[in-house]
Amino acid sequence: MIEELIPATASAAHTSSDYESAVHALFPEEAALVERAVPKRRREDAGVRMCARRAMSALGAPAAAPLVSGHRGAPRWPGGLVGSMTHCAGYRAAVVGRVRDYRGLGIDAESNEPLDGGLLESVSLPQERVRVRELTMDTPQVHWDRMLFSIKEAVFKVWYPLTGRELDFGEADIRIGPGAGTLTTQISVPADGPDGDHLKALRGGRLCRDGLAVTAVALRCTGPAAEAPAPPVPTTESRHEL
Repeated sequence: MIEELIPATASAAHTSSDYESAVHALFPEEAALVERAVPKRRREDAGVRMCARRAMSALGAPAAAPLVSGHRGAPRWPGGLVGSMTHCAGYRAAVVGRVRDYRGLGIDAESNEPLDGGLLESVSLPQERVRVRELTMDTPQVHWDRMLFSIKEAVFKVWYPLTGRELDFGEADIRIGPGAGTLTTQISVPADGPDGDHLKALRGGRLCRDGLAVTAVALRCTGPAAEAPAPPVPTTESRHEL
């Protein structure tokens, strides 16, 4: 599913299953990150790293290197690469691109379920809540509060590695395009450095299918702003949720 949301010059891999073999294939540095975790958590972590190595291999990049996490859980990619990983119940995915093509990539996957009571108010702006209500009236099969949360997670995965600073939920105003699978972000805080102007207006894609809300944001190295990943076919989006 994630491959439908990323540009052709990036590479993605996903799985809906956990493999014990993936746990045994972890590098020592990776295994150390989850050595005290419950078996389910270890399998999730191994599965998403398996996806990352598959994506790197498909890109023609060496995959025989540990993927450890830095501050805030951001993966440290091998030189010349940028990417993102995500996992939720029943889904693991990774996307990888070359730094000559992308400054940042961010993906997120969530179960298509409503947010817990009161959480929407904590993660959204008033105008976003209005949009969520309008989208829900139009397409109630999609839990748009969860989709909004997923988009903000994907945006953060692009923002944080490039700025080194936190981004509060209220500092990113998300507009979800109706039916076209697109999204735009307006960030209200400044970002220093060469990516500052481009980070203010990120673009991406989203998809809801098979019980999942999946989102992706890509910041290209060139162009006046981030190019949007190719959107999915709009007529198929919500019908898989029935």
